[in-house]
Amino acid sequence: MEQYLLDVARDALLTVIKMSAPVLLIGLTVGLIVSIFQATTQIQEQSLHFVPKILAMLIALLLLGSWMLTTMKEFTLRMYESMLRFIGL
Repeated sequence: MEQYLLDVARDALLTVIKMSAPVLLIGLTVGLIVSIFQATTQIQEQSLHFVPKILAMLIALLLLGSWMLTTMKEFTLRMYESMLRFIGL
């Protein structure tokens, strides 16, 4: 019972990390590039920092959305299968 719960929790956490990592890394990279640009040009406009990062993350979501949906579908099917195995059907 405890091992089953640990396996479910581990699988859920790994799925969340696998789904969120690409979008977060793209946001981090664009934010770093914009910060370096702001530091070198000494432009301190706040919207310059957030708008490119939001746009890049939105584009990443649009491009990776089908992969994320497929990953979530596979996770859901694994959970249903493991629940059936757990209750003995």
